[in-house]
Amino acid sequence: MRRIEEAQQTFAALGDDFVAVVQEAATMAIRALREGGGVYLLGNGGSAADAQHWAAELVGRYLAERPPLNVHALTVNSSTTSALVNDYPPEEVFQRQVRAHMRKGDVLVAISTSGNSANVLLAVEAAREKGAQVVGVTGEGGGALAPLCNVVFRAPSADTPRIQEAHLFFGHCFCELVENAFSAGN
Repeated sequence: MRRIEEAQQTFAALGDDFVAVVQEAATMAIRALREGGGVYLLGNGGSAADAQHWAAELVGRYLAERPPLNVHALTVNSSTTSALVNDYPPEEVFQRQVRAHMRKGDVLVAISTSGNSANVLLAVEAAREKGAQVVGVTGEGGGALAPLCNVVFRAPSADTPRIQEAHLFFGHCFCELVENAFSAGN
């Protein structure tokens, strides 16, 4: 089946640079959490689902028992989101939340398949203004998001389903590395 072959090609293209990027992203998050800061995640559509998924893994548990971590998806509060979209331009929905919640030293994980989502880009700019670190998770081109990030994972595909599958793998690896740092004995 063609789709299986495409997925296999995408995963085969990850290589050593993938390992370095996910380790760097996890190291940034671990540092922020150890210093009393937080990790914030956001995205639209399927990327919003990824943000919520990864936040849940780190507040709850991914594979090991450990204390809950200060991780938040900025996509989950329907009252805040709908109020902001009603009262402000929709591209500001995440930007205002970043300004309200994030502090210097926090980490923003910005997920955008295209790398060009206006509301994600404005949130990244707001996070940088706050002195936060930014992890970008995007497709192979990186879009406008990539140059705004401290570290960026570019899924090695231009096909949305393959990008999203690689994003899920990145998220699981990220969660495992962060969790391991806070598990018993670490």
